[in-house]
Amino acid sequence: MAERGFDLEGLGRAVARHGRVTRVVIAAHDGSSPREVGAAMLVWADGTEGTIGGGALEWEAIALARAGRAPRLARTPLGPRLGQCCGGAVTLLSEVFTQVDLDGPVIARGPGAMPLAVRRILAQARRGVRPEPHLIGEWMVEPVAHADRPLWIWGAGHVGRALVGVIAPLPGVAITWVDTAADRFPATMPEGVTPIWAEDPARLVAHAPAGAEHLVLTFSHALDLEICHRLLAHGFGAAGLIGSATKWARFRRRLMALGQDPDRIACPIGDPALGKHPQQIAVGVAAAWLRGGLGAQDQRRGEVVRHMASAPRKPTTAKA
Repeated sequence: MAERGFDLEGLGRAVARHGRVTRVVIAAHDGSSPREVGAAMLVWADGTEGTIGGGALEWEAIALARAGRAPRLARTPLGPRLGQCCGGAVTLLSEVFTQVDLDGPVIARGPGAMPLAVRRILAQARRGVRPEPHLIGEWMVEPVAHADRPLWIWGAGHVGRALVGVIAPLPGVAITWVDTAADRFPATMPEGVTPIWAEDPARLVAHAPAGAEHLVLTFSHALDLEICHRLLAHGFGAAGLIGSATKWARFRRRLMALGQDPDRIACPIGDPALGKHPQQIAVGVAAAWLRGGLGAQDQRRGEVVRHMASAPRKPTTAKA
């Protein structure tokens, strides 16, 4: 799900808060690398944000950036230079920002005249073709990152907070966090999370994008049911409900009585084998969500598919 790209908004926030910021990005690699091309971190005098993989490579990049000695482009053999087990060589691009005046769907920069290959990429980007981050000569080309996976989390209780803590740092996701009152949310909100509260949160379903994904885990079974009912009428990319098999059996009956197809919602969600602590639930749900499913419901569907595939087939008769 991770969208690789130049996070202009994140860079802008860091520069506004810290002044001089060095952005270090993996521009290329040969063989093994701690992270993929396009992975970046921001470095300032007393902090960092993001990661290029940790270990000796990252520590050296941070030290050079803070000392103002980071070369613009540097190729580092990980084994011979840093003693890392990775058998490859990584090229880092380091750029210092005191203001952010970049714009466009693709950020391309480098010394001298722009290569023809880069001009072609920019022309294709204007037609909607999104490039992968890569280095062309000494020119770095990166698409601007966008949060293109909207996720609505319904409920700011223990599990809701744990889920936001796990998912919010991931790239490419925009979280809308819903509950009944402002004081239900923590005092400090993670970047990329939009809190919304209303006395009747279920009415907010109408404002969700039709392709958004939803995780429903409020303090109230009645509210959970109403949100599920409205989601099924509204449409969604995926939806999961926290609860036991008993809760879901009751919800299924009630949703069917309301004329809905409850099997479009996954319940229970996550991995019950991990445990019932909020963090354990959050890890299981987040892992299933990252895989493109939501947990137990998807496992049951997989069992149905396997059963159908292994069942003896009846002979068919061809008709003219």
